[in-house]
Amino acid sequence: MTFTRITVDHRVLHGQPCIRGLRFPVHQILDLLAAGQTPAQILQAYPYLEPADIPEAIEYAAWVTREEIVPLPPAAVT
Repeated sequence: MTFTRITVDHRVLHGQPCIRGLRFPVHQILDLLAAGQTPAQILQAYPYLEPADIPEAIEYAAWVTREEIVPLPPAAVT
């Protein structure tokens, strides 16, 4: 998989995946979307982001979760 808008540089945010080398981590876009913000609201709040940044952040997140198994705690039984 090739990502053109996601960069990883150990000198920027300790190597967290960021948008186009900016100090804007991919997880921040995902957090905003998960909180109910629309792409239009995100772009308005962060004018240095570009429309293509958002779908690539989502695609990157999907790719990462396919490649890594993260153990979850057992579900609480009530």
